[in-house]
Formats: sequence, C-alpha cells, structure tokens
Amino acid sequence: MVKLSRRDQKERTRARIIKAAMGRLAVAGLTKVSTADIAKSAQVSHGTIFVHFPTREALLTAVIEEFGARVAGRLHELAQNGSGLREILIAHLQGLIEFEPFYTRLVIEGRLLPDRARQTLVVIQSAISLHISQAAEAEMEEGLIRKTPIHLLFNTWMGLVHYYLANGDLFSPRGSVLLQHGPALIDHYLNLISAPNR
Repeated sequence: MVKLSRRDQKERTRARIIKAAMGRLAVAGLTKVSTADIAKSAQVSHGTIFVHFPTREALLTAVIEEFGARVAGRLHELAQNGSGLREILIAHLQGLIEFEPFYTRLVIEGRLLPDRARQTLVVIQSAISLHISQAAEAEMEEGLIRKTPIHLLFNTWMGLVHYYLANGDLFSPRGSVLLQHGPALIDHYLNLISAPNR
C-alpha cells in the first residue's frame, strides 16, 4: 500500500469534503445544511471541516469554485478550438448535467448566498458568458445569427435553462431536466436567434 504524504492526505480530505458538501447542498438546500451534516457525509470529524475551511461561507465558496472550474474548463477548451455556438451550448449543458442537482439549488437559492459565494457565482457566469459571446459574435459576423446585444443573447439562454431547472419537478419529475430537454432547448434557442432566411 502506498503511503500518502501529509499534503496529499490533506488535499484528498479537502476534495472529499467539497464533494460531500456539494451532494448535501444539492439535496437539502444551500441554507439548511449544517457543517456537521457535511462532516458526517464526508466521514470526517466536525473539526476537520474547519481545518480546511475557516467558515461555512468559505466552504460554500469552495464548492461553487469547484463547480465553476469544471463547467468553465470544458467551455474554455472548446472556445480555443473555435467551436461554433451549438457546440458551446452543448458543452455548457453537459457540464451542468454533471452537477445538475447542485446547480438547480444555485438557480433557486442563489439570492440567499453570502456575498463572497454570490460573487464567485457571478465570476463563473461571466466566464461562461465570455465563451458563449465569442461564439455568438463569430456567427453574427458570418450572418448565421441576427445581430443582437450580447447581454440579451446570454441572458435569454440562461433564462431558458434556469426556467427549466427551477421547474424541473414539472418538466422531468423523475430524472434530469437537461438530459431530457437539453437538445430541444438548444434547438429552440438557436431558432430564436437565427438570422432571417437561414
């Protein structure tokens, strides 16, 4: 058996806490889960949580950062390869599907987040907006989609996704809303913004 260094053990424990926190927050809500619940789920002592995260807000921020790094990472990779808007939207949904229960909580309860955690979420949304905007601007130049202010393009897309997530109990009561409805959302959105006669 390979013995882990103290640093490796600490990083693994931190990652286990973040993963457990994401799971508990997704199930019980951002404001209701206690650090004791998270410690139990991560199979660590309650005090261990505070060795890694000085406050509950710091833990919540770390969980949101982990979510954002995973979702934005795939978009960044595609954007560097010059992918089209459809590919960027597909990648965005695929990233969200991996964390759908947690992200749904962020959509529903985002206004209740502490300031630092909320600012972290805004930074993540800005990174996603950048990649969607770059692909959209390239397709506007090609005449594939109508010229529209970028903030409206992004907010329309996010509003569509968020509406379906916030009402997932209606649209997909027993499964992933984005798996079930994602392709239709992408087609509908692209149809809305397509240039006339396309």
